[in-house]
Amino acid sequence: MTNFAYLFLMGQPSGTTGGQGNMLVTMLPLILVFVVFYFFMIRPQMKKQKEMNNYRSSLKKGDKVVTTGGVYGRVHEVKDNFIMMDVGGDIKLKVDKSALLKDSSAD
Repeated sequence: MTNFAYLFLMGQPSGTTGGQGNMLVTMLPLILVFVVFYFFMIRPQMKKQKEMNNYRSSLKKGDKVVTTGGVYGRVHEVKDNFIMMDVGGDIKLKVDKSALLKDSSAD
């Protein structure tokens, strides 16, 4: 009896021509996991990265910034790949744009 149940649950034997429907049923959970993974993890991360790139490209003199290391300052000069940041007391730091975060206290 268990052999009959096993054959019934597994579908048609592989020697017949109905194997394509069984393959779709087998791949469906994997496809659904990928779709969920894309919409809940990949897409929001891409949106956040695009927002950060727009922020970094729109920096101008006088904007408040924070580095990934936690250094607060104001933009003194903007170049292609880096900025000169005034941290107070006539101290200026050369910081790569990719090391900048949005300053939440800018408002």
